[in-house]
Amino acid sequence: MHKVIEPKILYFGTPVVLISTLNEDGSANLAPMSSAWWLNQSCMLGMSRRSKTVQNLIREKECVLNLPSADLVSAVDRLALLTGVNPVPESKMQMGYSYESDKFGTAKLTPEPSDLVKAPRVAECPIQLEATLTQVHNFSEPSLLASIEVAITRVHIDEKLIMMGENNYIDPDKWNPLIMNFCEFYGLSGKLHPSRLAPVFGPASRNKGSRALS
Repeated sequence: MHKVIEPKILYFGTPVVLISTLNEDGSANLAPMSSAWWLNQSCMLGMSRRSKTVQNLIREKECVLNLPSADLVSAVDRLALLTGVNPVPESKMQMGYSYESDKFGTAKLTPEPSDLVKAPRVAECPIQLEATLTQVHNFSEPSLLASIEVAITRVHIDEKLIMMGENNYIDPDKWNPLIMNFCEFYGLSGKLHPSRLAPVFGPASRNKGSRALS
């Protein structure tokens, strides 16, 4: 039997993303978020306009989307209540946030140069997506949230995740993303059942992007 409820959040499970951007002085900012989804070569990010990441992204028009695996949960959690905005906004201060200029150092993660954008990649993340800003869509007032569309310009994949005998396919059995599920960290429990929706090989794979999301 179903019951009507009014949950405080609608957060049914999305991958965690560490977004790296450049600050005004050229230093790197790193922030965790999880309202992200992909379609073909684009990604949509849901974030607050007040965040340092969004300010940097709008100004620099580029970023790197670093996808941590489940074993990096401690590093991600070290960033949870930190902000690159100084002074800390009152709303974030009430939530327990504090200012931190060296996000990479605090998280014990390693920056490494990107190929096409100025923002650094996170060396420890198995998947690193260089991206450029496409457009910003505002949510309805009085919300400060924005839906930010970015185009993926280069994909870096840990070679351990690549499907054996293939050059451009990631083996889903080897990728264990960190998932944010109702504001708690989760990993994957393993594949439950093979899917006929989007097979990697064969004719159906040609339209897997549209079929999987239709």
